[in-house]
Amino acid sequence: MSEFITIGEPIVTFASTDADADLVHAENFKKIVGGAELNVAIGVSRLGHSTQYISRVGNDPLGTFVKNEIKSNQVGADYVSSDNDNWTAFQLKEKVTVGDPLTFNFRRNSAAAHLSSGIIDRVDLSDVKIAHMSGIFPAISKTAQTSFRHLFERLNQRNIFTTFDPNLRPSLWPNEKTMIKTINELAAFADVVLPGTNEGEILIGSKDPETIADFYLQADKTKTVIVKVGPQGAYVKNKGQSGYYVNGFKVGKVVDTVGAGDGFALGYITATLEGKSQKSAVMRGNAVGALQVQTPGDNDGYPTVKKLADFYAKEGVSEK
Repeated sequence: MSEFITIGEPIVTFASTDADADLVHAENFKKIVGGAELNVAIGVSRLGHSTQYISRVGNDPLGTFVKNEIKSNQVGADYVSSDNDNWTAFQLKEKVTVGDPLTFNFRRNSAAAHLSSGIIDRVDLSDVKIAHMSGIFPAISKTAQTSFRHLFERLNQRNIFTTFDPNLRPSLWPNEKTMIKTINELAAFADVVLPGTNEGEILIGSKDPETIADFYLQADKTKTVIVKVGPQGAYVKNKGQSGYYVNGFKVGKVVDTVGAGDGFALGYITATLEGKSQKSAVMRGNAVGALQVQTPGDNDGYPTVKKLADFYAKEGVSEK
């Protein structure tokens, strides 16, 4: 099977190539595949680890495109099914030279939103070492959330190491109250929780990294909280211990912040799979995030083993 598994909704993005033109006036677009969880799987595969991705796409041209892209990125697709009745999710995305780009989503009632929990029962978890769970998939439908919870239950029954990224998408939830309640509830099922400071402000009312960490460490299951603090890096706190910071890397020019958080997750996950120390795993998360923000795509900056080694050599750091 695979060392790593995740579940999510793939998004086909029509990304404008007309800089600073709004979506009304943009005329030129590039078609790319994304989706937070698929981004992580692609990055994990790129760093040499076996993966499986659980999802559902429409039996349509975009669904075929997604499957082809998954295959070309060496991500396992044993559990990517096709849906004859519902479409593959897609979005339009601006290109900007300053700030974050505007996106417009077409994902309501998508094929992935109809991924039933019966599929989860067929997933072979025998060789899985780490599973990555994200707050996006349970937001897209009640069916998806039921499947997501069922997978989490199966993972915990087998004591498989899990990471959880809140990945807040308010537009996908019925209201903010439901989003906060559900995300905080789901986080309690994970070994490692990966919030950002802005997410902490929404979810618990604080941007203070230690306050955020202490909140999620109250759960019996959760042993570690890693709070992403932007260019400064990350704050790490393990249950019963004092927290510490791992510095980020300086970036000459930020092109697009999309995919940076997923980059952090895959960096941490792959280093953990390789038996690196916790500090080295967090450092790799910071490194992949820094590489990603310098590229325009959702996952273009995720490195190969060689590119990561070259980056470390340039920065004068090494993993332990």
